Amino acid sequence: MPDPAPSSRASRLQDLILTLRDGRTHVATDLAARFGVTERTIYRDMERLQAEGVPVAGRPGKGYAMTAEITLPPLALSRSELEALHLGLSIIGEAGDPALRAAAESLSQRLDAVLPEDGRTAGAVWGFTPTPTGMQARHLEFLPTLRAALRGRQKLSVVRDGMPHRIRPLALEYWGRIWVCGAWCETCNRFHDIRLDEITEVEVLRALFVEEPGKDVAALRAAR
Repeated sequence: MPDPAPSSRASRLQDLILTLRDGRTHVATDLAARFGVTERTIYRDMERLQAEGVPVAGRPGKGYAMTAEITLPPLALSRSELEALHLGLSIIGEAGDPALRAAAESLSQRLDAVLPEDGRTAGAVWGFTPTPTGMQARHLEFLPTLRAALRGRQKLSVVRDGMPHRIRPLALEYWGRIWVCGAWCETCNRFHDIRLDEITEVEVLRALFVEEPGKDVAALRAAR
C-alpha cells in the first residue's frame, strides 16, 4: 500500500478533530502515520487546536484526547438569534428536570465568560448574558408585547412597583443579567430604564407615537 499523501493543514486539523472525538487517546506516532506527516507536525497541530479553544488534552509523548463531548466551530449570532438563545435557556432554567437546569446554568456561565458585560455601542446587543432565573423567566411573558410595541411605535401602560406608567418603548436591551426596556415616560415626563422583572402588568394602548427630538433613542442614550 502506498504511503498516504501529506494533507493540507486546514483539512488535517478538521480530520484530527473528528479522529479525537472517538473518546480514545491517540499518540502522535499513529496520527503522523495516518495523516502522512511528521510527529513534530502533529505536535504543532495540537498546539494550534488548543490555542483555538478546541478541548484537546495531552502533551508530546503522552497522547491526545478530546475532553468535551461536542465541539462547535466559532459562531457569529444575530440579535434575534441571541434573543432566541436567551429565551430558550430561561425556559429550560424553569424546567423540572435537574439535569436540564444544570446544563442551562453551565451553558449560561460559559457564554457569560465570552460575551461582553456591557457592549454599549450603536446597534450592539448590550451586555447579553443569558442566565436563567426564576424571577426573570416569570416576566419573559411580557417580552413579545414589548417587542411588538417597539416595532409598531405603540404606547404602553406598564405597572411598575405598583404604579402605572404610560410609556413610549424605545429600546429593548440586555444589560448584564437583566432585560431592560428603555422608554420615555409620559407620566413622569422623563426617561426610564424599566427592568422586565419589575413589571407586573402591561396594557397595549391604541395611541401611537413618533420619535421626537429629546424623546428619542439618541436622547435616551445621551441621558444615560
